[in-house]
Amino acid sequence: MVARTGLYTLLAANVGVVTFFFVQAGFGASNALIVLGRLAGLYGALLMAFQLLLVARLPWFDRRIGMDRLTSWHRWVGFSLLWMLLAHAVFIVFGYAQASSMGPVDQLVDLAETIEGVLRAVVALALIIVVGVVSARYARRRLAYETWHFIHLYTYLAVVLAFTHQVAVGTTFTASSTAKTYWYILWGVALTSVFVGRLALPLWRNLRHRLRVTAVVPESDHVVSIYISGRDLDRLPARAGQFFLWRFLTKGRWWQANPFSLSAAPDGTQLRLTAKIAGDGTAALRHLKVGTRVFAEGPYGAFTTLHRTQPDTLLIAGGVGITPVRALLEELHGHVVLIYRVATDRDAVLYDELAQLAHAKGAQLHLVTGPAAPDKLAPHELARLVPDVADRDVYVCGPPGMTTAVLRTLRELGVPKPQIHAERFSLAG
Repeated sequence: MVARTGLYTLLAANVGVVTFFFVQAGFGASNALIVLGRLAGLYGALLMAFQLLLVARLPWFDRRIGMDRLTSWHRWVGFSLLWMLLAHAVFIVFGYAQASSMGPVDQLVDLAETIEGVLRAVVALALIIVVGVVSARYARRRLAYETWHFIHLYTYLAVVLAFTHQVAVGTTFTASSTAKTYWYILWGVALTSVFVGRLALPLWRNLRHRLRVTAVVPESDHVVSIYISGRDLDRLPARAGQFFLWRFLTKGRWWQANPFSLSAAPDGTQLRLTAKIAGDGTAALRHLKVGTRVFAEGPYGAFTTLHRTQPDTLLIAGGVGITPVRALLEELHGHVVLIYRVATDRDAVLYDELAQLAHAKGAQLHLVTGPAAPDKLAPHELARLVPDVADRDVYVCGPPGMTTAVLRTLRELGVPKPQIHAERFSLAG
């Protein structure tokens, strides 16, 4: 809660600072459209810097907020940024066109040819539009993760182009050295956060731990577990319930990063991930050779025991969403109930392990099978299985549809929000 409040406060404070510098610089424009366009551009650039902070994957924020929630914020901020920059472009072009009596297209061409940085801004906006289109739900579901990730990287080029454009021609910054200094500091913090979280820290950890594949174990026709060892793994700050972005450094896969949860609690000597075969990239996992070098980014996620509030726990997993839940079961103390929702018995990955672990820990294990309708985790069904559900911490991980339905059920059963911890399988499974 402190981390979330801190991020909101940080954004609100910077909105206030940017607005102050904008007003201090004076409007100095021939019409209201240009004024609105400049203000929209400032807010858009501020959102872009905030967006960088959200995707920096800084451990302090991630452990307290969670990659799942940060990714959700990133999505909403991204679309807000897109609309803000579109508003900036439209207002500026039509504002100058009104002042010069030129058509909007001719005015845009004239601005690009005569004013420094405008052409860079046009290219930046085009890149952001492309990223926005491929990030829409319809397109995202039809793109391979690797393709979507590669296109998304062009956002960084757009950031550089937009920043140089704004510093070069933004009246707020050309009119005040104080405003320009503030803007450089703001963007310096944002870019440094990305450099540390996305590059420096992963490189340092991988050089230190030198991860390698030690075993590849098929769990079923469509699921495989990968065992990984390395140096000083007892110093790797990984917890049960977290995930990594894994790169297996083979000829055809070194550039592909996929998010997979730990399916066993870290023990200081090895890590284990369990993945469902869902495409060419994951299918290749079956053929990894022992000794393959691994580059891992992480650990990520707040789906851990760090946020427990009650002595007893309910774990609810769907499909391969069982992987982080299985790791949590290994680490949890107190009385635990685990509900595993699958279509058929054959889909119950790692079930034998779960049964043995539940028996050893005195936990209750319920395997719930059958089609999605009727809902076998509806309020009356869940209350029958776990009568004291409102007095437990509840961890939910599974496909987005199942997770959404279970969260709705928990609200109807009166489970307090601080006791609910969810990870959507679409991100971390």
